[in-house]
Amino acid sequence: MNKERVNRVLDEMSRLGVEQMVITDPYSIYYMAGHLELPWERFWALYLRADGKHKLYSNRLFSLDEVEDVEIVWYSDTEDGSEMLAQEVMHDKVLGIDKGMQAKFLLRLMELHAAADYKNASVCVDDVRASKDEEEKALMREASRVNDVSMEELKTRIKPGMTELELAGQLEAIYKSHGAQGHSFEPLVGFGENAARGHHGSGDTVLKDGDCILIDVGCKKDHYCADMTRTFFFGEVSEAHRKVYETVLRAQLAAEAVIKPGIPLCDIDRAARSVIEEAGYGPYFTHRLGHFIGSEVHEAGDVSAANQRTAKPGMIFSIEPGIYLPDDVGVRIEDLVLVTEDGVEILNHYTKELQVIEKQES
Repeated sequence: MNKERVNRVLDEMSRLGVEQMVITDPYSIYYMAGHLELPWERFWALYLRADGKHKLYSNRLFSLDEVEDVEIVWYSDTEDGSEMLAQEVMHDKVLGIDKGMQAKFLLRLMELHAAADYKNASVCVDDVRASKDEEEKALMREASRVNDVSMEELKTRIKPGMTELELAGQLEAIYKSHGAQGHSFEPLVGFGENAARGHHGSGDTVLKDGDCILIDVGCKKDHYCADMTRTFFFGEVSEAHRKVYETVLRAQLAAEAVIKPGIPLCDIDRAARSVIEEAGYGPYFTHRLGHFIGSEVHEAGDVSAANQRTAKPGMIFSIEPGIYLPDDVGVRIEDLVLVTEDGVEILNHYTKELQVIEKQES
């Protein structure tokens, strides 16, 4: 296991007053044990103890090699993984669990009176995962680099008469040609008024002159996720739509400019939102400014008006203001940012200047 990461989680458990914890989130287990398993309905759990007697519960079906510094407890489909865990749990102590634990496993532990009480201890892992170590930073930079070059290549594929689905469908091959494993989420491509729906799923709408083209995409490379949004215009852009775009860009740059350790995340949201409100588009910025990201495209934590938590070095999150005018136009611009020791590093380098794509014959 990654001793440094495990020790950081154990430190957080100590602060919470929890001597033992069971972690069932596959990405949290991957974070510490280095093996990603998506168990579906089967039991897959890492049991951590303050005294270091850690155990990893694995079905014999899983393709797991030996893991250093943890005992692997194997079970078959005819055995009860929860019961096997219950035999090891310190019965007179509180057992920390993570927020994603399936009810059928937790209820079984409770039925077996495995622990004195149960406590949601997700924060112990979430807070540690929120601040990326040097290895993770490098992986996130590389994933964002691939997303940058893939966006440029995808832009060259935009042709008159194509549908949103046709454009989105070309991206996976582009990602793989640049060394990524595939998508970190299904591409969101919206033409014209569809872009005003924010998270519009790609459909059969055909591109026409004057449309905005909102492209929200991310690749996954070496188990880490990218996420970026750019908005183009096809053939021409009206002055009204140009104003919307330039307002979103100013908001995005304003938010990135204030990022540094110690700033409340809600203040970053405010930096962007105030620009949009002052321009008269306040009601049309309908979502939080950003979300945390890493081995999952949406991790615990966000950049929103409600989050007073402060930024810390190593945090990586999105900055993605948007303006969505119903039945008209939608513009969103998104980068991933890394909080450094004294400021911020923008992980995306693809241009954010307004681009009008010239019409070409298909």
